[in-house]
Formats: sequence, structure tokens, C-alpha cells
Amino acid sequence: MIKLYGHPFSRAHRVLWMLKEQNLSFEHEPIDFRNRGTHTPEYLRINPNGRVPALVDGSLVLFESLAINLYLARQYGGDVAPQSTAEDAMATQWSFWGANEIEHTLLFTAANLWLFPLADRRPEQAAQGLRKLHRPFSVIDAHLAMQPFLLGERFSVADLNVSAILSLAALASVDLSAYPALKAWLDKCLERPAAADWKPINFVVPRPSDEVLLTMFL
Repeated sequence: MIKLYGHPFSRAHRVLWMLKEQNLSFEHEPIDFRNRGTHTPEYLRINPNGRVPALVDGSLVLFESLAINLYLARQYGGDVAPQSTAEDAMATQWSFWGANEIEHTLLFTAANLWLFPLADRRPEQAAQGLRKLHRPFSVIDAHLAMQPFLLGERFSVADLNVSAILSLAALASVDLSAYPALKAWLDKCLERPAAADWKPINFVVPRPSDEVLLTMFL
């Protein structure tokens, strides 16, 4: 039996989405980082990083949401799985690209638009993040202007992983009108029934010092 650890408010929502796309049976332990549930001795034996998600499948223990999803695609197949070695490589490429080119800057931007308490949000920092995101947003917009999904004609784990990262843009109401192909693709991905766990995410996090914040995200 597959067991997933992590509250849907966290990056665990990406894995929940993948498990539902594949119609896999699993047990869910909604450990919440906000009450330090990720730092209990029991959980640290599963993921010593003290973060979610983590997935246990038989004797295999995995952490890192995008890696978990790529494993599930390869192990259990289905319509979202790569259909060739080339597709597998491209799915890995786009997943790494989303994490490296978009995620940290988008989280910094979304925090200043949505995640931080209202009084602690800095519009100038949100604008700074959006300027930095223009290049990767333009890259994926140009790619999606040529084809409906990242690997071609069908939705795959590549689309799931990258659109799950970009769900932060939807949650923070980031204006994507300058990137019409990106916006249409993201809307299409997040409207999939299996993706529904991202919609109710609504909470705030304390703002760290600017020195810590800039070190973390930029």
C-alpha cells in the first residue's frame, strides 16, 4: 500500500494530484508543518529533512514532490506517464526547469501578494519577483504557443509537475495576461478534477526578516 505524508496545504498537493490522476489506492497521513508535525521523531525517521511530502511504497521511501511524481509515473504508468525514453527525459527536464527557474522566485512573489499577513506584504518586492519571472514565463509561453501540452498533444506528469508549481500564481492572482498560451494551459491543467486539492489553500505565514527572505528566495 502506498502511503503519503503531508497536508494538502503543502507541496503534498502535487502528489495527491498525481495519485488521483493515476487512480491509485493510497493511505494519506495529513501531517501539517504548521504545528511542527514534520519534526516528530517518528516522521523524521521517514524524512530526516523534516519536510513534506514523503511517500512510502513498500520498502521504498521517497521525499521531494517532483521526484515522487516522476517515480509514480515510471512505476505505475497510465495516461500521464512518459511513453518513451525521450518523453521521460523531457518530463524530467521540465520538472527540474520548473523547480530551478520558477519556484523560488514565484514563492517570493506570491508571499508578497498573498502568503504574508496583509501589513507585511511589500508590493515593490512582488514587482521585483515578477520582473525576474518574465524570462521563464516567456520561455514556457512560447513553447505552449506551439503545442497544447509540454510533451505534445496530451497532459502528462510534466504538465502536472510544472502547473502544480505555477498554482502559486493562481492562488496569488498573478496577472498572466501577457502570457496567453501559458495562462490557457495553466487554467486547463488546474481545472482537471484530480487537481482540486489546490483550490482551498488559504493561510498566512509569518514574514521573516528581509535579509533572511532575500537569502531564501532570490
